[in-house]
Amino acid sequence: MPDYRFVDLKLDQSLATLVSAKDRIGVDTEFMREKTFFSQLCLVQVSTGSEIICADPLNLDPSDGTANEAFWKEMMQPLWILHSGRQDIEVIFQTTEQMPRQLFDTQIAAAFLGYQPQMGYGNLVTELFEVELAKSHTRADWSRRPLSESVLSYAAEDVEFLLPAHDLLTERLDKLGRLDWALEDSADLLDVALYEPDPTLAIDRLKGARNLRGRGRAAATALAAWRELEAVRSNRPRQWIMRDQTLIDIAMTQPRDHKDLAKIEGLPESTIRRAGDQLLTILADSTHDESDYQPPSRPDENQKSVLKKMQQLVAARAAELGVSAEIVAPRKELSAAMLGETESRVFRGWRRDVAGNDLLDLLCSG
Repeated sequence: MPDYRFVDLKLDQSLATLVSAKDRIGVDTEFMREKTFFSQLCLVQVSTGSEIICADPLNLDPSDGTANEAFWKEMMQPLWILHSGRQDIEVIFQTTEQMPRQLFDTQIAAAFLGYQPQMGYGNLVTELFEVELAKSHTRADWSRRPLSESVLSYAAEDVEFLLPAHDLLTERLDKLGRLDWALEDSADLLDVALYEPDPTLAIDRLKGARNLRGRGRAAATALAAWRELEAVRSNRPRQWIMRDQTLIDIAMTQPRDHKDLAKIEGLPESTIRRAGDQLLTILADSTHDESDYQPPSRPDENQKSVLKKMQQLVAARAAELGVSAEIVAPRKELSAAMLGETESRVFRGWRRDVAGNDLLDLLCSG
């Protein structure tokens, strides 16, 4: 187990001074989200190269905005080294409204060297350093205090090898001319739009909404947006506000009054009392929605042929590079491109040079 120093950030902000003098830091977080919409940041682990700090943010005083902002501003200055860092960035951003200036994701980097996409941190450490990490506290309640020494040691392990991994991966990528690829894909994680709830897009994550059309689709879109706003406002999981199937049933049956709402399976009486009038208003307003959404059509034979050629092209380029085809272009992006969506990653940056331009030629000739 690695040596670490535990810091209560309310009592000791020396971590900010320490990291401000560093060019890079390894970062990981522990958080809880089972009962909330936004993740609760419970622990921040930082490796500086000379020591590992497990920093407790739970006792930070929210009213002391200036001090908190100054601390996090210093934390954002060095290059962050993370593994599979999207959720870490999300919880940090939603907690602090700040983002690191730059980052390097070791999971992304490893995939460019031919390692399995989505490889876990423990497996990567084993591959690179022949070290087996403990997995004994993967389901710890990180919001409980005090945190035991064994739990903190487990957390410290999550950053122990980040800086050595950065050194090794960077060296190997540079030799292959792929370091810029890893930096480009890592930088994509700094897109604020990934982490800000957008009620207008809530329909896209609603199970069963894909094939709705007409008034049902309009009602489901409005109800999904309402649920998203309610989840944000109350900081509760979406499914706690209203389950997907219940939302779909309301959209499809179009209840006209509280009595009709009471017939919806899975809709609690308490929800009808609290939000029934609002739901009925949303349904009534959605009847005036004249947008003509069309469910995605099945590809015809020509489109299937073009898609197959695109997949073959991507598979061939990936084989030449010694990486997984999904790193170059996932099937989902290829299917979207075939239907006219050409704003995906495969048509910009390094992917455009490797395969994107030829894929566009296929689309034009198909």
